[in-house]
Amino acid sequence: MKSISAVLLTCAFATASCSLIGTGDDEEQATAKAGSEVVLVTHESFVLPDEVRAAFEEQSGFELVVRASGDAGSLTNKLVLTKDDPTGDVAFGVDNTFASRALEEGVFEGYEHTTPAGVSDFDLDGDDEHALTPVDNGNVCVNVDDTWFETEGIAPPETLDDLTDPTYEDLFVLPSAATSSPGLAFLLTTIAAKGDAWPDFWADLMDNGALLTSGWSEAYQGDFTQGGGKGTRPIVLSYDSSPAFTVDGEGGTTTSALLDTCFTQVEYAGVLAGAANPEGARALVDFLTGPEVQAALPDSMYVFPVAEGTALPEDWATFAQQPTDPWEVDPAEVAANRDDWLTQWRDVTTG
Repeated sequence: MKSISAVLLTCAFATASCSLIGTGDDEEQATAKAGSEVVLVTHESFVLPDEVRAAFEEQSGFELVVRASGDAGSLTNKLVLTKDDPTGDVAFGVDNTFASRALEEGVFEGYEHTTPAGVSDFDLDGDDEHALTPVDNGNVCVNVDDTWFETEGIAPPETLDDLTDPTYEDLFVLPSAATSSPGLAFLLTTIAAKGDAWPDFWADLMDNGALLTSGWSEAYQGDFTQGGGKGTRPIVLSYDSSPAFTVDGEGGTTTSALLDTCFTQVEYAGVLAGAANPEGARALVDFLTGPEVQAALPDSMYVFPVAEGTALPEDWATFAQQPTDPWEVDPAEVAANRDDWLTQWRDVTTG
């Protein structure tokens, strides 16, 4: 999408006779450019195979431009700050822990459309204008490096309370609740599990050496012992699907998700209010719930598809076990208390 300033700069270099106001041709070219591409604003974990992106462009006739940065929490904050001048046409990655804020701020416009079977099962309560379309789901859970614990001769933790046990001092890393959607999901897990006593649990957790990072990637890829780097912490906040990606090649996996520590997370896509290309945005939202994207989600973004009947990779059947009774907090309660909870959380975690 070419801005006015870009057009003026082009004029300046092209010819001294170019008008500073711009000609009708300039305006037509800018309009044509805006109509030929659709800009997706998303988080840093958004990945789709090249052939899937190419399929969208071929089917829709729009060029897909992806602008990704930060975690879902940072994404939501940026969407709110730029709502009067959006930086794209459609956003993907706002989840059920942050969605109410985006809706309250008028970030998205309504888009009531027909979705594949199963998608509506994950609709957000209170989204009466259908501004957000479910795209994927998963559960945020504590994960452990089974290999590390076996080597050290220590039994791994199993419950939330175990995380405050001195046995596991300085072993847990997790993303911040203020900047990360998995981090906020874990805060909500503790609120659901501990009720009014959740600040005491967090105080004990921090006293036991829990390490906070800005996002999931920093925690899992950087500090977790099975994250591929030189991490030193064998307990991490991740997803129920994560063990399917640490298969050891011998019929097993090196990690496990603690299924008693899980909170369900749903990610949504929506047309941004004031989008330069709302037609392209709607086409992309439709495509994200279509068979190409839904089939690619497990291997590309480690999440479960929402469309009914989508086949899962073979390893998922064995290692990506979902909890039968995850922790829950009513979305209306999250909307009403999120800011206060985060203020309390900051007070506890920063000492």
